[in-house]
Amino acid sequence: MTSTPNSFSSDSNSINPKDILDPFVLENLATHQKFMQRAIDTAEEALRGGETPVACVLVHGGEVVARGMNDTNRSLNGTRHAEFLALAEFFEKFPPSELKNTDLYVTVEPCIMCASALRQYGIRTVFYGCGNDRFGGNGSVLSVHSDENLDPPYPSYGGVYRKEAIMLLRRFYIQENENAPNPRAKGNRELKMVV
Repeated sequence: MTSTPNSFSSDSNSINPKDILDPFVLENLATHQKFMQRAIDTAEEALRGGETPVACVLVHGGEVVARGMNDTNRSLNGTRHAEFLALAEFFEKFPPSELKNTDLYVTVEPCIMCASALRQYGIRTVFYGCGNDRFGGNGSVLSVHSDENLDPPYPSYGGVYRKEAIMLLRRFYIQENENAPNPRAKGNRELKMVV
């Protein structure tokens, strides 16, 4: 198997269930990959700046109208998540009611805080790269996006460029993070290429 920027070799021939995309996503895969690639590119920019490489784009009318990348390390503000920064940019151009006609493409599943905000604002659909097993609000930890007792739910689909999103995070976490509490020596860490 040849390796390209969007594929990784694997030691086994078995398919990870997390790599199986929903039929809804497969119907228009090229479009979803195009917008997720924009989010991945923005996450690469965050990584180059020493930031956690989580990024997103908001798509309205078939165009990227806002983007955001984590700014928690630089600002030392834990609420400066990619989704919040993209929403702030979006609201400079559109009223909040237009989020019902807008899709979010984000490299990592929205955390519980971001999933709640997206639901309260009425986002149309969320597409994410990899799950967030520690803080995920779209099914990995809590299902904020679909809880029947809250505001109207929104559909959420994971897996588009999942491996690329994971590799960005791995590249970040093997380096030193000056702003991390109680930093640990990371000299013995190796970048695992298999996802």
